[in-house]
Order: sequence, then structure tokens, then C-alpha cells
Amino acid sequence: MYDGYRGRVLRRLVTPRWLGALLLAALFAVACYHLGWWQYDRHLAKVERNERLDEHYRAAPVPLAQVLAPAGLDPDDEWTRVTATGRYVAGPVFVRNRTREGQAGLEVLWLLRPAGGGPDVVVDRGWVGASDEGARVLPEVPPAPGGDVEVTGWVRRGEASRGRDMPQGQVASLNVAEAGAALGAAAVLPGYLLLEGEVLPDGTAPPRPLPLGTPDRSLGPHLAYGYQWWLTMSVGFVLVWFGIRRELRAEDPEKYPRTPKKTRIWDEEDA
Repeated sequence: MYDGYRGRVLRRLVTPRWLGALLLAALFAVACYHLGWWQYDRHLAKVERNERLDEHYRAAPVPLAQVLAPAGLDPDDEWTRVTATGRYVAGPVFVRNRTREGQAGLEVLWLLRPAGGGPDVVVDRGWVGASDEGARVLPEVPPAPGGDVEVTGWVRRGEASRGRDMPQGQVASLNVAEAGAALGAAAVLPGYLLLEGEVLPDGTAPPRPLPLGTPDRSLGPHLAYGYQWWLTMSVGFVLVWFGIRRELRAEDPEKYPRTPKKTRIWDEEDA
């Protein structure tokens, strides 16, 4: 009887209707496979980011020109701790919609001209809370120091442009080219400096906006999502199997009877 039942299932499977369902199940499995790898790749990207942080974040600073050049920034050099001496020549420009410890605010950009010459560099000097008077009113921030200053910070790649027109003195994202244009720079390095600290020639530290928090090191749920997608690959085939099984039982309930429902002891007592 088992062989006969299995044969009926296989014959039913090769009908146009169920072949179509099987094809959809296969396509669903392929999609789940690739979605699983997509999530796994995102997980690996965050693992690599954390490895860069472990290598660079607390390391001894190196000269800015050693890492960030007009030709570009090597992805492996992101978060390298650097130092540079120069003068702030323009600013501030505000990056909107930035949060710090759950509070909405703005990041404050200034333009630093290195003492050794070369293109200017955009410096993110920190964070300030939004004005209580509305989005178009910019908050007051400590000015950048005049004269020579030695800065220490981390080299970062710029963000993608959001393609939005912003009021004067504001940018929608930390896109280096847009920030440089808003600061009036003729040319800027293709990366920016996230400020850690500043030292004046007399050894004092000037006032500055609130420093940003330490970088996010969480790996997120991407690895779990990847495993979930891979485990879901078989769902379509299981549904096809149960669909054929149910169809055969509905056509011949006497030959393929349902398993009788067990009667609970207390149901017998209540009867």
C-alpha cells in the first residue's frame, strides 16, 4: 500500500498544476539561498569593521598625510587614528538629523588647512543639540580656535549624498564633496576627520561641541537572519508535499483514512 501511495504522489507531482507549484517552490528556495548569503555578507562586513576598529581606534596616531591623500582613502585605513597641524579657515556647517544618546541634534563641521600644504580637510568637531526655535534656526556652538592648532582624530570615509537642497550652512549628510562646497573650499581631501581632541600652542584645549560617542560595535541580527533564510528554503517543498497528500486523501478518504482523533480521558468521563 505504501508503494502504491508513493506512486500516486509521484504521478500527481508531474501534473502541470503541481509541476508549476514545484517550480515556484524551487524559485523560492533559490531566493532564500541568496537572501541568506546577503545577510551573511552584511554580518561579515560588520565583523571586518570591528577588526579595523580593534586595529586602529586606540593605536598611536600617525600623520594625516600618511593615510588620507588626494588619490583617496584605502578602506582598510578607515578609523586610523591620525594627527595634523593647521588652521581652521571656514565653518561651521551643520549636518542635520544626527542623534547622540537618543537626542536629536546636529554635527558641526569646520575646514582645516594643513600646515604642510595640500587640500583642506573637513573636520567633524562634534555634536550640538537642535535649537528650540525650529529646524531653520541654527544653535550656538563654541567657535573653532584661531591660529595654529594640533588636532587628533580618526579618518572616516564620507557618506552618500542624499541629493537634497539644504539652507545655507547646512548639509543633509556628511558627504565630503557637499560639505566642502558648503564650507567654500576649492578642494578637499576625499575623507573627513572625526575629532578626538585639539591642542593649542600653549598646551591648552579649546572649547568644542560635545564629542561623539564611541563607534557602534554591534553585529546586529544579520547572522541569525541568514540562518533563518537558509532554514526556510525547504518550506515550499514541504507545502507541495502536504498539498498533494491532502488532495489524494480528499479524493479517496476510504483508501487513505485520516488518523482517528484520540479521545481524552476526561472527555470520556464527561460523556
